[in-house]
Amino acid sequence: MTRTLRFALPALALGVGVALAVGATAALAATSRAGADPGVTPTTVLLGGTAPLTGSSSAYAAIAVGAHAYVDYVNTRGGVNGRRIAYTIVDDASDPARALDLTRRLVEDDKVFAVFNSFGTDQNLAVREYLNQKKVPQLFAASGATALGKQGGQFPYTIGLRPTYTAEGWVLGQYLARTQGAAKVAVLYEDDDYGRELLDGLRRGILRSKVRVAAAEPYDAAATDVQAQVARLRIAGATVFAVFAKSRVALQALRYANRLGWKPKLTLSSSGASSATVPRAASEKGGNPLVNGMVSVAFLKDPTDPRWVKDSSMKLYRKVMKRFAPGANVDDVNHVYGMAAAWTAIEAIRRAGANLTRDALIRVVASLNLQGNPFLLPGIAVRTGPSDRYPIEQLLLQRWHKDAWRSFGGLWSYRSG
Repeated sequence: MTRTLRFALPALALGVGVALAVGATAALAATSRAGADPGVTPTTVLLGGTAPLTGSSSAYAAIAVGAHAYVDYVNTRGGVNGRRIAYTIVDDASDPARALDLTRRLVEDDKVFAVFNSFGTDQNLAVREYLNQKKVPQLFAASGATALGKQGGQFPYTIGLRPTYTAEGWVLGQYLARTQGAAKVAVLYEDDDYGRELLDGLRRGILRSKVRVAAAEPYDAAATDVQAQVARLRIAGATVFAVFAKSRVALQALRYANRLGWKPKLTLSSSGASSATVPRAASEKGGNPLVNGMVSVAFLKDPTDPRWVKDSSMKLYRKVMKRFAPGANVDDVNHVYGMAAAWTAIEAIRRAGANLTRDALIRVVASLNLQGNPFLLPGIAVRTGPSDRYPIEQLLLQRWHKDAWRSFGGLWSYRSG
């Protein structure tokens, strides 16, 4: 049975006290104007996407939850160009084949206008060819895979949003090259495009420096135990441990390195650096001295960073989460990412105009120059162009201190492609 994320939309959104299950969209699609693109009516725009609502990657469903909450907030303020946005999210359990099947249903049965914010590299690559054949926008895919922007000519309807994994690895490599002398680095990485791109980026970042990768151990994305890999990395004589893993595995790696008595400096990919993962590693019995001072990268405002306590955008974030996603963990930065994606999508739809078409939307996202996304770090812009299909290419370093991430230094820019 397919699981669909459901929300009760507030009465203000529709003008009446109605609870709407966002998966029930066939009736909405049937009301489209003659000649209009599917998913567009005089009063509504229908978006859809897949997310791991269940399974080992379900923590990343927070990206969809945050986006949906912000869409609901915008609807209470009149929507976009006079239209409400309906957003359907269905559960692919991180299975690419299932993601393709569900995406087909969203397009052919639910008649969505665009597929938005679907999570995962393999899932997005699995649906890319189909969506481009159908000329359905694959809007701001939630993956940092370089491939999503590399073949813009062949797949013009596809665009990601966040910095690439290569860019992220490069920034961490540059940091090590500039601060760690002749350090030896041990790398734990997921054996897929995500992990391999991070490792490649790291190698590019340390190029022409004295830092070198002493050992690199892959692990299967479905692995439940990486202790053997961490043990092998420990004996490589490395002074830096780079953990290129998502939150569940990152937590295990941090804990096991500590139990082995290994005391390297730590660097962590952003997907593993969630504000849910690191405190759990730090709070294990006896503490974990490795955690304090560890370095990662960021492009979003972290809700745990004291720097943003009085920030108006983060106050809005918490207000929106409280109203439209009650009970969700507001300290989870994945919710912030979802809102950043939704803000960008809404702005693109706004700029596509009242006569909304898929082609008009694609023309807009192919030439973006958006400043002031309230959920991105100050100074980070969303830009694209004829030869640039990577909307966000700036990152900031952050360091874990006591109980939260603290950003430091200036913005780093990396041109992907």
